[in-house]
Amino acid sequence: MHRAVATAGAALVLLAIPAAFAQDGGPTVLQAEVRGVITPVVAEYLSEAVERADRDGHEALLVKLDTPGGLDTSMREIVQSFLNARVPVIVWVAPSGARAASAGAVIALAAHKAAMSPGTNIGAATPVALQGGEVGDKVVNDATAYVVAIAELRDRDSEFARDIVREGRSEPASRAVRIGAVDLLAADRDVLLAELDGQQVRLDRDETVTLRMRDAVLVPHEMGFVKGVRQRLADPNLAFLFLSLGTLAIIYELANPGIGLGGVVGVILLVLGFFALAVLPVNVVGVVLLLLAAGLFVAELFVPGVGVLAAGGAVSLVLSGLFLVRGDIGVDLIVILPTVAVVGGAVVLAGRLVWRARGQHSATGSGLLQGLVAEVRRADGPRGQVFLEGSWWTVRAAEPLQDGQRVRVKAVEGLDLIVEEEESS
Repeated sequence: MHRAVATAGAALVLLAIPAAFAQDGGPTVLQAEVRGVITPVVAEYLSEAVERADRDGHEALLVKLDTPGGLDTSMREIVQSFLNARVPVIVWVAPSGARAASAGAVIALAAHKAAMSPGTNIGAATPVALQGGEVGDKVVNDATAYVVAIAELRDRDSEFARDIVREGRSEPASRAVRIGAVDLLAADRDVLLAELDGQQVRLDRDETVTLRMRDAVLVPHEMGFVKGVRQRLADPNLAFLFLSLGTLAIIYELANPGIGLGGVVGVILLVLGFFALAVLPVNVVGVVLLLLAAGLFVAELFVPGVGVLAAGGAVSLVLSGLFLVRGDIGVDLIVILPTVAVVGGAVVLAGRLVWRARGQHSATGSGLLQGLVAEVRRADGPRGQVFLEGSWWTVRAAEPLQDGQRVRVKAVEGLDLIVEEEESS
């Protein structure tokens, strides 16, 4: 009991440290972390972080970044919140091996201070068309002007900003610092805070602040459970799996209608899959190929042959996985190939089961009962009851029946069986 109280007290003390530090005049820095695709969820998360850092009086907002890029609209929302922030925003591309690619590069350029860990890279922000491939000059010119304007506002290398859009240029951390694309190189957080300490940041034309970072206490800005789940679902591999397996579940429900479990599971997976696509840079061609694959798989159930339609669906599904998401992110082949093999093989099997079921005689109706032999359990004159094929039946005969008598079914009238005495051999 005492140990539990002590543990709870220690936890409260740790939680109270940032607040106490702030009350004593010590600096605090709000820290956010972004890993993965830039989506509307990330844009909402970082916009809230900027507002919280200003509202709670933090010295700065530190964003630890590792991203392959993402949606242009989400990137612009983040950039706008950074450019209009009333508190210094620091983007740190970390840890080693991380990257600020595509949309991530523009976000880093928009920060008041940009830092990188050794072994990271930044750049490659060429726009990609919705259908994949190259875009027109109009879109490229607009993107170039946008990124160059951001670089100039933050006193960064405008040539680098122009090249990452027009040429897809990307630079390692050491060279990015040398050409002025980012401000400094920092291997860890302590080095970063020490290097930033004392540096001046211009928030707007009339306000310049000096960073107090050396002894700053970091306060985490959590994404939260709901946002975390939404962001986790924004994975092209998960989207492909959900859509493929959801389609398969519905196909099995069509092949073998029952209590509807397959249909329910299929619909849930499809909803999750399309939710993931809603926050990813989707390629229309990939979606069309996905729908074509689903159509061919369903057709295999109604026209089962040697699996030609299923094979066509499998090819279409592979192509869908390759083209589903545009840009630097996409579905891995190690996810596509096993998924397609499982779905394609399962559809062929479902088609064979449907075809076999069609060739069998009906398992219901009076024809199934005619000629069967049963034993009378309860006799009452010419009427009685028998247990046949798992059910109790009322039987009628031309002559009185006796308990234990064996009778043969001649016909079915309504819910009664017409029987006659079984001749002994």
